[in-house]
Amino acid sequence: MAELTHAPLSGLELARCCVSFAQDKKALEPVILDLQKVSTIADYLVICSAQSEPQIKAIANGVEKALKDEFGRYPLAVDGFPASQWVVIDYGDVMFHIFHEQKRPVYALEDLWSDAPQMGLVQET
Repeated sequence: MAELTHAPLSGLELARCCVSFAQDKKALEPVILDLQKVSTIADYLVICSAQSEPQIKAIANGVEKALKDEFGRYPLAVDGFPASQWVVIDYGDVMFHIFHEQKRPVYALEDLWSDAPQMGLVQET
């Protein structure tokens, strides 16, 4: 196994990587919510949408593989499946949700966590 040369990712860096890798698979409307002052469930919540069940699967698999290959990060748990139109990947400090675009408004996580500030998707320089 190749040794990883990257420093460990902070929670926000991990969340931004989730967004970047999801966008590589054409994820729609990604957001990062900072839960640090409003919940103990995770530090950050990443939410994105997909247009089909195969795309949900592609996003989930793409993010998992990229984080494993590039940073040695493995999820603590993965729940849901593409046919449910919602998959959540738990990285401990980051919860990554992928919704079918028609299901996302039904669950309305952005509304549920409306007291959590939205973070920028990319690192400011």
